Amino acid sequence: MHRRINKVAVLGSGIMGSRIACHFANIGVQVLLLDIVPKEPNEKEKSKGLTLENPAVRNRIVNDSLQHTLKSSPSPVYTKEVADLVTTGNFADNMKDIAGCDWVIEVVVENLQIKQSVYEQVEKFRTPGTIITSNTSGIPVHMLTTGRSEDFKKHFCGTHFFNPPRYLRLLEIIPTEDTDPGIVDFLMHYGDLFLGKTTVQCKDTPAFIANRVGVFSIMAIFHIMQEMDLNIDEVDALTGTIIGHPKSATFRTGDIVGIDTLVKVAKDLAENCPDDEARDWFKIPDFVQKLVDENHRGDKTGSGFYKKEKTASGTQILTLDIKTNEYKPKSKPRFTAFDQAKPVEDVKERIKILNSAKDKAGEFYRRFHHHLFSYVAHRIPEISDEIYRIDDAMKGGFGWELGPFEIWDILGVEDAVKQIKAGNMTIPTWIDEMIASGTKGFYQSKNGKRFFYDDQDMQYKPVPGTDGFIILENFSENVVWKNKECTLYDIGDGVLNLSWKTKMNTIGGDVLNGVNKSIDLAEKDFAGLVIANEGPVFSAGANVGLIFMLAAEQEWDELHLAVRTFQNTSMHIRYSSIPVVVAPAGLTLGGGCEFSLHADKVQASAETYIGLVEMGVGLIPAGGGTKEFTLRASNDYRKGEIEIPILRDRFMTIAMAKVAASGEEALQLGVLRKGQDAITLNQSRLIAEAKRSVLGLAAAGYTKPSPKNDIKVLGREALGAFLTGINGMLLGNYISEHDKKIAQKLAWVMSGGDLSQPNFVSEQYLLDLEREAFVSLCGEKKTLERLQSVIKTGKPVRN
Repeated sequence: MHRRINKVAVLGSGIMGSRIACHFANIGVQVLLLDIVPKEPNEKEKSKGLTLENPAVRNRIVNDSLQHTLKSSPSPVYTKEVADLVTTGNFADNMKDIAGCDWVIEVVVENLQIKQSVYEQVEKFRTPGTIITSNTSGIPVHMLTTGRSEDFKKHFCGTHFFNPPRYLRLLEIIPTEDTDPGIVDFLMHYGDLFLGKTTVQCKDTPAFIANRVGVFSIMAIFHIMQEMDLNIDEVDALTGTIIGHPKSATFRTGDIVGIDTLVKVAKDLAENCPDDEARDWFKIPDFVQKLVDENHRGDKTGSGFYKKEKTASGTQILTLDIKTNEYKPKSKPRFTAFDQAKPVEDVKERIKILNSAKDKAGEFYRRFHHHLFSYVAHRIPEISDEIYRIDDAMKGGFGWELGPFEIWDILGVEDAVKQIKAGNMTIPTWIDEMIASGTKGFYQSKNGKRFFYDDQDMQYKPVPGTDGFIILENFSENVVWKNKECTLYDIGDGVLNLSWKTKMNTIGGDVLNGVNKSIDLAEKDFAGLVIANEGPVFSAGANVGLIFMLAAEQEWDELHLAVRTFQNTSMHIRYSSIPVVVAPAGLTLGGGCEFSLHADKVQASAETYIGLVEMGVGLIPAGGGTKEFTLRASNDYRKGEIEIPILRDRFMTIAMAKVAASGEEALQLGVLRKGQDAITLNQSRLIAEAKRSVLGLAAAGYTKPSPKNDIKVLGREALGAFLTGINGMLLGNYISEHDKKIAQKLAWVMSGGDLSQPNFVSEQYLLDLEREAFVSLCGEKKTLERLQSVIKTGKPVRN
């Protein structure tokens, strides 16, 4: 049966239900979101004379939940408009409407009886053959379908989304013995291709995979910190971005999830996993239990491991002292290991440095990793027959850059086993057998493919479901060229991929050289080029430190040369004899955005946060960004229409340093081009789809374009309008005197200068204007103050 999902019913509108509904709307699917009818009108409704028969009252719970979700941060939707695809209703009046839905997802409270009563109603109205799934995270999936029909059971499955569903990529698929294998295959495929998820098929074991391992790791950290006399601030510093975990680390994550929720899952695991060799580690520490008992449950109650407190100067973050149970000002921990590790951009190399450190940090990492490795090894085959599922689950559900078995490979399997045993921890026999066979690691890469060690057959097998992925580390044998910061890979079929690794993937001389060299090599021997970086940051833009240094030392000729080199590189991306596709994902600011603006095509991740933000540091875009926005405005002018509003929209996007919060929003802002650029839902597929775009352009007979000499600029007509608006903003105290000066420079460039009438100019004319404006702003004291603030604190000062 060839299934299409045109409409989905989501039953339950709480935090997860509303956010799941929003994510389906993100991909263009119509959603019916239902919840219970209130018991009676509230006081506000009664004052209006409304009764329980009024639709506004009957749908109050679902409507309030959805509106609360839409106002939450980060946003659950790609753009505000997608919320229009969600229709609300209630179980009593609208359950019949699920007959027109292709997939029914139950997301009600974690109570078996309540879920089963909902399924009884669903069975009355669902169309036979419709998929029905549960988002349960704690109830055994096979227990949910007791008393249901054969058709219901055949089409039923667990689908466990992680919160927030838009951002956390894991979707656990948990079939029962009755689930049709075709339904499992469909959900695995649909979750990957359409929802952009890392889909992991799980066994129906307590907490499935991610929460089983993730909650163990948190509980292990709780116990280790007490053994080592560490505090909360120290642990969150140790377990955050420095080891490739989310910024929320351990305790901030606990506050976000809810400490009561974390405690419940841990207690359930201790109760439901009597044979777990680490069962005692799920015992709740006294300081954690005390928080729950005293209703300090995290963000939902306003206090937990951390608490925000208002002061005369703003807001202060306080941290719980686990010894005194009092809150104290947050501290900044210092470890010798951090001094060695922080300058290293590669997370794998950082983990090696940290794990081998001789200080307290190194001791913490060794203890944590040894317990983690022992635990996941014992979970094979209990929760998964294959190691890659555990790694995928932890990366997709908990936001780890590397899974446990991947980290184990980095630290050396055999060495770690010796240390684990020396610490009186156990290792299952399959690990010993693997080492005895001469196998050195859990994974290996060959010819662009990834293989995992299968403990049953004692051999490497291809990781299934990854045929549509291109992971650059799998092409380590296919490096065509590299320099200190860049690596150029041959990713097959005549296509190259350039990536680089710098702090926040900023762009300096080596990266510019890498882009130009890559295009030259591609023009000589290949069909085309992809420019893509894996990870959460495509590029934070130009190297601000270099700009500041040149400006502070008044090296104006050097600064002109640096800006011109950047401009020439952007133009080389645009005007080469082979197609160049830029594939941004995550943070894509300033120069990273300018590279994208000049590509033949942008293949952007749905989670691309892109914009020209130079105004914030006292500058204007000068890598071709201001020129390109002026050019695109010119392309949008239509005969007989007023042109200034079109240019004003482009001007305001730069002047307000607008950053699109998704690929779809980038289309609305005009950073991406409708009908030309494309969006990829699953970031794991991004480079592969960018490669297909290159091959498509090449096959269509790609021809090197010619530089534009017919860009219409509006001269004084636009400049006068802009200057009037800028002065109005200053008088209204919306901007500072320095903001005014920067905006005037931007207006000058985008108007084409002080021309007495509209005229047609070349790209080079505009590039010269933006470069002159950029360099002149570098000579301003207040711009230097902003640049220096970014270098020191990561944030520009407002002056």
